[in-house]
Amino acid sequence: MKMFRLMTVMSMILVMSVATGQTRSEKKLMQDATKAKKTMLKTDAGIEKFFDTSAGFVIFPNVGKGGFIIGGASGKGVVYEKGDVVGMADLKKLNIGLQAGGQAIIEVIFFETPTDLARFKEGKFQFAAEASAVALKSGIAVNAKYKDGVAVFALPKAGLMADASVGGQKFGYDPF
Repeated sequence: MKMFRLMTVMSMILVMSVATGQTRSEKKLMQDATKAKKTMLKTDAGIEKFFDTSAGFVIFPNVGKGGFIIGGASGKGVVYEKGDVVGMADLKKLNIGLQAGGQAIIEVIFFETPTDLARFKEGKFQFAAEASAVALKSGIAVNAKYKDGVAVFALPKAGLMADASVGGQKFGYDPF
């Protein structure tokens, strides 16, 4: 009888840890996303309205961009729905054109409606070739608006690159 109870308790603990557990790298990414959000709010408090009213958002705390004629970008992010973490995302971009340098940025994509967020989660979301992000600086977010159901903000962290486009980015989503 004691063995049965012990097995039952152990099974429950195992199920709970598997259901709620994230990998060490996912936990680190979530911490980085929280820090990135604080940094963006500190840079421009006007972005808070997007965090508060959007159907969801994805924070990429460290997108690496680089290139000389041929360039690319990649990063991993955290997806939020109504303020709760619901999964992880990845971003990839490859482009050809006038560009030079390397840069690390924070990128946040806000989804205006649940339908816009669902498109992202279903893998049916990518930016048009001409899309660009609002370069976040003090006071700029107050007048920013959604375009086609999304609003994108980028905050440079380090480096210098002559390219502000987000066009051609492709995304992946992994739910918890």
